[in-house]
Amino acid sequence: SRESRCCFGMRLLFFLNTSELNATGIWNSKTVLVLGTVQVFANLVSLLFNSAAIITIMYKRQYHRPIFILFCSLGFSDLLTTFSSFYVTLLFMAKPDSTVYGTEELLKVYSAFSVAVLSALYNLMSIGIERCLSVAACLRARHTVSEWQSLAAVSVNWGLAMLLGCLPVAGWNCLHTGETSNLYSPLCMDYLIFVTIPNCLVTFTILFGTYVTIIVKLRKHKTAVAAFGASVVNTYRQAEARVTRTSVFIWFLAMASYLPFFAGVLWDASKPLCPQQLTTGIFVFRNMTSIMFAVNSIGNPLLYTLKFKSVGKTLNALKCPTRQK
Repeated sequence: SRESRCCFGMRLLFFLNTSELNATGIWNSKTVLVLGTVQVFANLVSLLFNSAAIITIMYKRQYHRPIFILFCSLGFSDLLTTFSSFYVTLLFMAKPDSTVYGTEELLKVYSAFSVAVLSALYNLMSIGIERCLSVAACLRARHTVSEWQSLAAVSVNWGLAMLLGCLPVAGWNCLHTGETSNLYSPLCMDYLIFVTIPNCLVTFTILFGTYVTIIVKLRKHKTAVAAFGASVVNTYRQAEARVTRTSVFIWFLAMASYLPFFAGVLWDASKPLCPQQLTTGIFVFRNMTSIMFAVNSIGNPLLYTLKFKSVGKTLNALKCPTRQK
């Protein structure tokens, strides 16, 4: 196994010299300072934006609306991502080698981080599905998603995220033995593959499918209501343009945020190396994936609390023409 091929002397040296900044030679103080500063700044901005989004929803009493229930849930997911990422950053800046070989404290933080990221993924999928159903309801006079259905979706999202995210602290970890990940030790490589690949593929597929479906529905209905006049067609054209623009932003934000981590896990699984055989650049890439999670947490409140408000107002205007006939 990978663990049996590694040099245990270097790992033992780290645990005997936990007060040292650089026990393995992988890190230098300048690199640690630069990466840590960027991560702290990104996390603070994420904290500010998501707190503002949640407070805005609560202040305007929009939390009873199904879509804003999902927005709040996504905001709390991003806040948990921010706090756990911030804690990992502090551990990295204090003892950078602890993020190379892994500690029990890091294992607990990684579990919280896993819960946060998974719940964010599930909330993103739920928002996409809700928007698709709402557009269908708007165009065909069907019942839209109810408040209780949104609450049920949020409960399932967090329940599943906690179930999968807490598996490492429940025993599925490689803190002492096993095929540990080089980039995310002490998480097991098989756990990362089990959690990362299915969830990323399902999330990207559903996000792409739901927003493409919305655009297709708007385009078809625009043709169907052409007899109502140019003003109605222009309203549909504006709605289609706004939804398309927002969908592209959502898709690329998700891809840019999660694909680096996805690629890192695949690379880690294909390279049976020891941590001390890896270059500093590999671990810098690992830290950059954490920064991209923070970027995603910054982008989510901007996209979902601002963009969808204008799109929602436009979609509401589409109810009138076909129902007044």
